[in-house]
Amino acid sequence: MSRRTGGAGNGAVSKMSAEQEPSYNKQKDLLSSTTSHFSLLRALHMADYITELNGFCGIMSIFSSLRYCLGDPTEKTNLYIALAFLPFGLFFDFMDGRVARWRKKSSMMGQELDSLADLISFGLAPACVAFSLGLRTTLDHVLLTVFVLCGLTRLARFNVTASSGDIPKDASGKASYFEGTPIPTTLGLDALMAYWVSQGWVLDQIPFGLWFEGTPLAVHPVVALFLVHGCLMCSKTLHVPKP
Repeated sequence: MSRRTGGAGNGAVSKMSAEQEPSYNKQKDLLSSTTSHFSLLRALHMADYITELNGFCGIMSIFSSLRYCLGDPTEKTNLYIALAFLPFGLFFDFMDGRVARWRKKSSMMGQELDSLADLISFGLAPACVAFSLGLRTTLDHVLLTVFVLCGLTRLARFNVTASSGDIPKDASGKASYFEGTPIPTTLGLDALMAYWVSQGWVLDQIPFGLWFEGTPLAVHPVVALFLVHGCLMCSKTLHVPKP
């Protein structure tokens, strides 16, 4: 979860320094231009392109999960590829904030890109991997959807609260803690799923099996891990100190 402007992260809106204002105004002019060719591409900063790489990793993970579903279920290469893309997404999520601060160029565009990329890489992509592994009942789908929506809501809340002054800040202006677990912590679920794949615990071999098989309430109990993680992301009382 990167911090694209001095103390706000994950797409949060924060006050820009005097050094950042000219860069912001130039980008705003390019985005509002109606005659300039490739104005959108020229409006993006280096950090924004790194954020796009985060989104790229998430989308490629989703496609790899789909390729596994279409292929031989005993060939798990695409599952490993789907899982491998996600740590790279975290790397780019970390680097975009570093580059933005190094170049002293932050923008509203970059802040919004950051949240959207995080939702893809750390919300939707892990849910797609879980589906590919075998969480494919109707109730599984509903609970995985709730998990993704929790990530969406958590990101939207952070965008609002990080700049509202409601969260205490340190001397540098950075919020002192996250409300709820940051969405990149879903990599813990990815690591668990990677272990399942390595043990061959996929499809009919998913740990704890299938409950209520043959009924509309058929569900894999391990999907509860995603539901619990979604609740932790949305928690108001859980404060996770920022590194």
